[in-house]
Amino acid sequence: MVNKTILKWAGSKARVMDKLHLPAGRRLVEPFAGSCAVMMNTDYDEYLIADINSDLINMYQQIKNNVELFLELSRDFFKFYNNEHGFYLLRDKFNSESPEYHSPLIRAVWFLYLNRHCFNGLCRYNKSGHFNVPFGKYKSVYFPENEIRAFAEKAQRAAFICADWRETLQLVKADDVIYCDPPYLNKFTSYYDNNFSVSEQYELTIALIILHDESGNSIVVSNSIDAKSIYKGFDVFDITEITAHRSIAASGNSRKPATEIIASLLMEVS
Repeated sequence: MVNKTILKWAGSKARVMDKLHLPAGRRLVEPFAGSCAVMMNTDYDEYLIADINSDLINMYQQIKNNVELFLELSRDFFKFYNNEHGFYLLRDKFNSESPEYHSPLIRAVWFLYLNRHCFNGLCRYNKSGHFNVPFGKYKSVYFPENEIRAFAEKAQRAAFICADWRETLQLVKADDVIYCDPPYLNKFTSYYDNNFSVSEQYELTIALIILHDESGNSIVVSNSIDAKSIYKGFDVFDITEITAHRSIAASGNSRKPATEIIASLLMEVS
């Protein structure tokens, strides 16, 4: 049974966990946290979870450290603000420069609210760094209390850091397993302040190969079929094509199965 995540999330790996075939290890390192579907559906002793989205990481940290207060506040916002006026009021406050709206706990609560109430659960920011997804117009919105509690328990094994993939890979130890789910080449959203170019896809791939060669780390990467030529060109990855069913897309008509790849560099067992 797949453990559901707190957030709605484009590209969530919850439905393809059985196809990732992550190897055994002591700690799993994820430079691209996303919805933490992989963490919630694996059983490593420890986790290092990173992302460039400070709102995302802050929410995970707050749930880890303040789950009961987070739940209490979130329930109230879900109860009293499930309408268009309330959504835009909270979105404006979330995007405000005013320090009174930047308590880490309140910001985490609002981030969950916006994710669950916005259109298709998208996470998108404009060039000014403002969350700009419109209201979703749902008759009812699911409050993920069970998922939050399960996450808070699992999070006690995890360290959450706001960092890019370069900084995160510098923290890798020799016996870590690395799972990367970078922004896809054909990704439809503008995710935080990051523009993940083709050249950066190559840079990440080279960095992973070096880690594997020098430290023996097992590495698994997910990406779109458009990126297959990148991994195939290095002639060191085992590449598998899979079919992924999208539950979130920019429009309802885009929720069609997509072909993706899993590229693996596994530690040799003597």
